Amino acid sequence: MPNKEGASPQQGSLFGEILDWMLAPLLLIWPISVALTWLVAQGIASRPYDRELGEMARSLGLQVAAESAPSKGRDRYALAPEAAALLRADASDTVFYQVLGLRGELLSGDATLPVPTEDAPVVPWELHFRDDEVGPDAVRVAYLWIAPEGQAGSSKTMLVQVAETLGKRARLTNEIIKGVILPQFVILPLAVLLVWLALARGISPLNELQRRIRSREASDLSPIDEQRVPDEVAPLVQAINDLLARLDSSMSRQKHFLADAAHQLKTPLAGLRTQAELIQREIDAGRASPDEMKRSLAQIARASERAAHMVNQLLSMARAEDAEQAMKREPLSLAEIAIDTVRDFVPRALERRIDLGYDGVVPDDSRLRVNGQPVLLGELIRNLVDNALLYTPAGGLVTVRVVEDPFGQVVVLQVEDTGPGIAPAEREKVFQPFYRSLGSGVEGSGLGLAIVQEIVQQHEAELTLDDTRLRRAAGGESPDGQGPGARFTIRFPAKLPAEPAAMSSPAS
Repeated sequence: MPNKEGASPQQGSLFGEILDWMLAPLLLIWPISVALTWLVAQGIASRPYDRELGEMARSLGLQVAAESAPSKGRDRYALAPEAAALLRADASDTVFYQVLGLRGELLSGDATLPVPTEDAPVVPWELHFRDDEVGPDAVRVAYLWIAPEGQAGSSKTMLVQVAETLGKRARLTNEIIKGVILPQFVILPLAVLLVWLALARGISPLNELQRRIRSREASDLSPIDEQRVPDEVAPLVQAINDLLARLDSSMSRQKHFLADAAHQLKTPLAGLRTQAELIQREIDAGRASPDEMKRSLAQIARASERAAHMVNQLLSMARAEDAEQAMKREPLSLAEIAIDTVRDFVPRALERRIDLGYDGVVPDDSRLRVNGQPVLLGELIRNLVDNALLYTPAGGLVTVRVVEDPFGQVVVLQVEDTGPGIAPAEREKVFQPFYRSLGSGVEGSGLGLAIVQEIVQQHEAELTLDDTRLRRAAGGESPDGQGPGARFTIRFPAKLPAEPAAMSSPAS
């Protein structure tokens, strides 16, 4: 099946890939070895025959140089019939010879034998070799220039050549090649087999590691023993152990979270059941007055509201922990989300007589855009405002603020209130699931700030918690006798515009 466009190719067998990379060079080198063997064999086969051919040419030259008969003409340098017969006494190859005079005239031998074409200086009695052709036959030629007795000077030399066809040389070359190449047909398959066995032996620790991992129970998240794996695989095993540790920690948190959630849901559900059974008994006994029924129904409504709020918080926590959901980010206006959230909580703030407001820049300011998931950021601001309204007494203030920090290139979200505040010793604990400050007298799920912490981490933001710095009265007390309050400050990395906008002061 072909890969989809842009998809990486499927990874095959590591054993097969290593085997390919080892055998491919071997199969590539083998024909090169054959070619080099052929060249070397040619040199080895030619060497003894060249010596023999050179001796024949030198002997013929000595005979020509020593010839001192007074007769003239070609017959003066003609070989005796016995010598010519001995020179050509070869059943495998044809031997040619040639004697040229001082002026290049043919004195004896075969006229078809070509003369040398190189322009090298003539050195008497220096033996030379060359490859040439006589008609359709390729020959090896040994030649030298000689100075006859009584002659001096390089200009008065005679050329003596002896040539031989290449039959014996070719046969010897073939014998050498066969002697070298034929054993390789046995050695090469043997080498492939040895490579296969060596790879199988070398990769066996990986098979053992695979067996150990497959034999584990699904609940066994203990680290793999790194002492029993090869050094090359140790980094991979370390990465797997890190993953197992993170997975173990995540599963432990989930188990703890589910246990706490089940415990927290028991209370409102038990209250619902108790109130329902109580009013049922009162009705059966005929003692249920309208006022008592109204009180019981009000308590049932509060218990169901707490249960619904708990379930909604659990769903929000699950959504905040969903990594796939957190990856769906887009540039958005944090100020616009903050303003919409404040509008949603205005009726509740009016009911509790709390001054809820927004103090920040306008939503269309391009400098205050962040890369984020809109649903999660809405949950973050909603939980912060809900927490502030829960702990702020009547007549208090809750302010949501979105401003720019141009020096840090961050967008700052602040939610502050005038409630009792959070003691420094508890400021880390309040972000744990189901933790609630003792003595606050406020009903809640204890999940709101845990959701905030999870969303902040997924958006690579920075969260700080301190006291609210509201304008104090001259005597140093908080207005209307309110507490120090709590201020949550979150700094998001800013989504910088393509062209920097002109700097302007945040609107109040």
